[in-house]
Amino acid sequence: MTETRGSACRALLGLLLAASPFAWGQTAATAPRIYSCIDANGKRLTSDRTIPECAAREQRVLNSDGSVKLVVPPTLTAEERAAAELRDREAHAERASLQETIRRNRNLVARFPNEAVHRKAREAALDDVRKSVRISETRVKLLTIERKPLLDETEFYVGKQLPPKLKAALDANDASLAAQLTLIQNQESEVGRINGVFDAELVRLRKLWSGGPAGSLGPTAAPAATTPLSSAPGSAKSAAK
Repeated sequence: MTETRGSACRALLGLLLAASPFAWGQTAATAPRIYSCIDANGKRLTSDRTIPECAAREQRVLNSDGSVKLVVPPTLTAEERAAAELRDREAHAERASLQETIRRNRNLVARFPNEAVHRKAREAALDDVRKSVRISETRVKLLTIERKPLLDETEFYVGKQLPPKLKAALDANDASLAAQLTLIQNQESEVGRINGVFDAELVRLRKLWSGGPAGSLGPTAAPAATTPLSSAPGSAKSAAK
């Protein structure tokens, strides 16, 4: 009988010991939080919940021994939240821009490993445009030749109305000549644009070839506007006169 009672006591004690960690955990989990902060007047406030007077201030959650368990940041106003979101968007855009710059610079170096390759690419890009310019210049010369007999014929009608056929021929020649001159000007402007792009690339490439980090050069800038070559002496406008 005594032995049976002893076994029962030992079994009960074992159950109590096994349950004690769980009970302790439950007690710790349900223990009330202690919030502490210093308000706008410098007064320390404490509460078992967040303190409204310190909504715009940092609040500390304390353990039962007074140590800091965690820090609750200030509650932001609508304006502060908007400003924080704007800062986040700007930072994200800046990171994205940096990554894009790095990608472009690496691709640029992969495409043009040295200056000779870059020079060859420039000439290839300019070649088609220059061919078009030469074709248009040839057309201007032909139109100018065709125009001369028409002008000579108008001398017979000084002070008189030109015959419809002659006037129509002169008008058609004028329109064709103007179109070719505009085309030449646009093509020569394109030559300037292409050179501007390759010039800007070359400046960047020389820094990258010399070991400059791909993300340290800033975003690629658009090339500056260039003066069309048609304004230079000997241009198609001069040839048309």
